[in-house]
Amino acid sequence: MLIEVLKSKIHGARVTQTELRYVGSIAIDPLLLEAANMIAGEKVLVVNNDNGERLETYIIEAERGSGEISLNGAAARKAEVGDTVIIISFAHLDFEEAKTFKPWIVFPKENNRP
Repeated sequence: MLIEVLKSKIHGARVTQTELRYVGSIAIDPLLLEAANMIAGEKVLVVNNDNGERLETYIIEAERGSGEISLNGAAARKAEVGDTVIIISFAHLDFEEAKTFKPWIVFPKENNRP
């Protein structure tokens, strides 16, 4: 049996940009992605702590070292620059493996640094 569990979480990042006229996605600084063991194209749940909005989208890489967290396309309507978000990814694991699995959790520092 497979179950879905938390794989990775970037907890408390600040939105730095919103781009309504964009195809879609969330752009994330690769330094954060590496720290959280996330990759471009991965599906994520984004939770906005400031307004309660939740959305699913996929990751694209922002410029390395930029600290960028940009919600693009329709997702841009779900946040404002400065909002605090949690970015979560999940994995399907065997039930027994899931019991000992340890997720990657990152608490960004100032300017979204890992």
